[in-house]
Amino acid sequence: MALNRTTSVGYLTNLAGRLLVRELERHLAPLGLSPGHMPVLLALEDGSALTQKALTERAGVKQATMTATVARMERDGLVTLLPNPEDGRSTLVALTPLALEKIPAVAEATVTINALVLKQLTPDERRQFFALMGRIIAVLEAHGSEARV
Repeated sequence: MALNRTTSVGYLTNLAGRLLVRELERHLAPLGLSPGHMPVLLALEDGSALTQKALTERAGVKQATMTATVARMERDGLVTLLPNPEDGRSTLVALTPLALEKIPAVAEATVTINALVLKQLTPDERRQFFALMGRIIAVLEAHGSEARV
């Protein structure tokens, strides 16, 4: 069986993802941010404060990744850890005013990158793309949960 990059779902998705991350890096670097900050920024952009466990679940990343990301973001003044009034054993993670003031520029960067990519597709192709990606993600998530059982 010969490997064919042009018909490999994994290869093409990974390549597109890496290119999107590279473009996002280009937009975020002047803001002092990186793509690794995005899950936390997206999860807390509404000004909420969450336990790290809840943040991990909302962001959809692994606990170890979130622990390292929060530590870096705290060091860089982007998140603050607050006492949890409901559970003294845990803390809440919240974006700092510095991070919150960067949210509009982050949103602008994502809109710009999405527009760059999506302008290559017709409106019908865009709907199809999102529907197909949703189906692919659902299959992989379901398969992943079956493998953990």
